[in-house]
Amino acid sequence: MDITGKKLFVKALREEGVDTLFAYPGGMVTDVLDELYRLGDGIRLILPRHEQALAHEAEGYARETGKPGVCLVTSGPGATNTVTAITDAFYDSVPLVVFTGQVPLGLIGNDSFQEVDIVGMVRGVTKYAVTVRDRSKLGTIIKKAFQIATSGKPGPVLIDLPKNIQLENGPSDYSTEPLDIRGYKPNTNVHIGQLKRASRLLKVAARPIILAGGGVNLAGAGKALEAFSEKSHIPVVTTVMGKGAIRTDHPYYIGNGGMHGRYAANIAVHRADLILSIGCRFNDRITGDLNEFSPKSKIIHIDIDPASISRNVVVDVPIVGDAKMALEKLNEWAEEKDTTDWMKQIRKWDAEHPLTMSRNHGMTPQMIMEGINEVYKDAKTTYLTDVGQHQMFAAQYIDIDENKKFFTSGGLGTMGYGFPAAIGAKIADPDREVVCITGDGGFQMNMQELATAMIYKVPVTIVLLNNRYLGMVQQMQHYFYGKRYALTCLCRDEGHMEDRRDTVATPEETYYPDFVKWAESYQAHAIRVTEESEIIPALKQARENTDAPTLIEFVYSSDQRVLPMVKGGSPMTEMILDN
Repeated sequence: MDITGKKLFVKALREEGVDTLFAYPGGMVTDVLDELYRLGDGIRLILPRHEQALAHEAEGYARETGKPGVCLVTSGPGATNTVTAITDAFYDSVPLVVFTGQVPLGLIGNDSFQEVDIVGMVRGVTKYAVTVRDRSKLGTIIKKAFQIATSGKPGPVLIDLPKNIQLENGPSDYSTEPLDIRGYKPNTNVHIGQLKRASRLLKVAARPIILAGGGVNLAGAGKALEAFSEKSHIPVVTTVMGKGAIRTDHPYYIGNGGMHGRYAANIAVHRADLILSIGCRFNDRITGDLNEFSPKSKIIHIDIDPASISRNVVVDVPIVGDAKMALEKLNEWAEEKDTTDWMKQIRKWDAEHPLTMSRNHGMTPQMIMEGINEVYKDAKTTYLTDVGQHQMFAAQYIDIDENKKFFTSGGLGTMGYGFPAAIGAKIADPDREVVCITGDGGFQMNMQELATAMIYKVPVTIVLLNNRYLGMVQQMQHYFYGKRYALTCLCRDEGHMEDRRDTVATPEETYYPDFVKWAESYQAHAIRVTEESEIIPALKQARENTDAPTLIEFVYSSDQRVLPMVKGGSPMTEMILDN
């Protein structure tokens, strides 16, 4: 029996096990939403306050569950508002299925009201994007989209639904079996011969390093990584996206590497004679000057995406495949290595330049992160960050173990990601504690989502670091632009090009908004912290507030900088270590 496109849409979501849909209404999706309202029992509809935030919430849901985050928005601005989050998901390999409304097929190309070529806009930042032009193919297209989003290297897909397709009758069939998709055959098996080559190189290396990227977390390969490191005694360095691939108190864990990485981690990567890279793209934030990146090392690269291998760094042993499968096979062949001298040297570098901030100038971000570690020590917790200095402070100092997760926007570096993603993660798993670590700049890009959190009773804790600046850019201006803080002060006009060296904003100056009063206007809990002694009590109070979100504003000096720091394009050995 034939059914309408909108009925098949609801059926498809049910068949795919979708339990949560992040949606915003508009003229070109009203019919679908009406069908969901009438027949969509079991599918929870979440109404955010902005479509960009909506898609970030779906990202948070996806990263928490491993299932695809599913979105529905209208045509025109509804669709275009999702593009930033779609791009974010593309760079960080987050499975999203985005449905956009579209004007009827007969009106496409006529500059109709709220008509945009959204498929053309996102083609370069999706795994699959299509406008449905034949109602009889709707079921196959939806099935194809879910399969592509979640297989191989995960990522976003977009289906553009013209209004007439939603209303037309057509086949009711929806396949529950995987499709044989022409031209799409992601490889998950691992080439045993290449793994054996890698194993032989690992056995003879004197100064080996494992470089773990976000692909380890995506593959759920953390335990296999720890086991391999323990068996072989090989130290581990992580990228920012790889944080959590190995617990931070593991004896062979050195720390994050890269632009704001730990001194010992960067020097160890540089001096290594072999790098086993797993799920890492070797982007500029981890390599710096490519000509100076680990110049004397052999490189083994395991990645599920063949396009990532030898794209930036030419490798000696390329291995395309699933990180978990590869590590489990390497574990079968792993032999104990004597890395005692190598580990002693790494620990010596760490002792010479430890990762720490001065404690002589009031409250610091390190103190705040240590407070979070103490208060949430025994809790199953998901930490999500926005983008900026606070993100790097969290990456440097937050402790991660088997009960903790760490999500951030890595590839695109999207300000405005953290808070909505935290809401999505908490909706996905209400029993986990969720802490959003954000800055006063990034938070203001999607702060309106506090209404979403209040309405849906999502008691996330918002740790807001307020230094009155767009801190990461201000830090670059401090070191590389003669302390000319153009357009980075958030509490006054600093947009002129004259020298402002002696006029850095202070916590005493008026800031807009008053975050505490603003949060209270939403009837959320709000606390302001200005002293180290207030950190722990504020965080404990936030944990007790289970009826609504809690915003904790930590006000501190703008001279607290993320160190070490490497200037973009410079070798990773040229680290700025002093404030």
